Amino acid sequence: MAKKKILFINQEISPYVPDTNMSVMGRELPRVMQDRSHEIRTFMPKWGTINERRGQLHEVIRLSGMNLIINDTDHPLIIKVASIPVARVQVYFIDNDDYFSKRQMAVDENGVDYTDNGERAIFFARGVLETVKKLRWIPDIIHCQGWMSGVVPFYIKKAYCDEPSFANTKVVTSLFTKSIKGDLGSNFKSYVEFRDAKSDLLTGYSDNFDCEELGKLAINYSDGVVASDADVSKTLMKYAKDKGIPTLGYQGEDFGDAYEAFYDQICPE
Repeated sequence: MAKKKILFINQEISPYVPDTNMSVMGRELPRVMQDRSHEIRTFMPKWGTINERRGQLHEVIRLSGMNLIINDTDHPLIIKVASIPVARVQVYFIDNDDYFSKRQMAVDENGVDYTDNGERAIFFARGVLETVKKLRWIPDIIHCQGWMSGVVPFYIKKAYCDEPSFANTKVVTSLFTKSIKGDLGSNFKSYVEFRDAKSDLLTGYSDNFDCEELGKLAINYSDGVVASDADVSKTLMKYAKDKGIPTLGYQGEDFGDAYEAFYDQICPE
């Protein structure tokens, strides 16, 4: 297949967070595609649980400094970078004091979902896309892994569709069993509005905007959907198939050939 530029937007990447199917895939999928001579870029949130010194993270001054406005409030965007030596994969981290660096992942110390998880996902999505623009790098494919990246397909198809960096980009969403239990906040529909990604496009979704609704939103604006766990939601996979969106079933550990073929299917030479 023709070599492609692939942007991986991950919720978790091992070893920066504990090993789960999602975090291991967050590391291994970019590594495998890079080893097959595809050009990659990889992003994840800079969760407060990440040890910056141990992970050797450092700020990229030329990419930091932008403010993203959510709910009429400015939120500074900080970009950090590190490399995974064994995998030889460079990772960009999206950071912000309010949303990430002072907090854990989806839940607090008591195991309770953060009430602004929706806002955090919005900030992360926009932070990644604005940073990729600054990099002057044009991906052929964006592969989203984890609910934290669930807003990205909506933004690519509606808010950034006229940007030279993303005008011809195809989007793949990977579905995992791991998700948040609660909803994304009562104001998610209004907060997500940006440019032509209007809130009225979400009128068909439940006001209780939980991970199931976020999964549907991601699927509706994706060019391909992957089951990345053996027991991923059958409801969401059926939803994608009923929409006529190409799907790829769970592949286990030996996934390289199948993923390459899937990328080629949705983004032909």
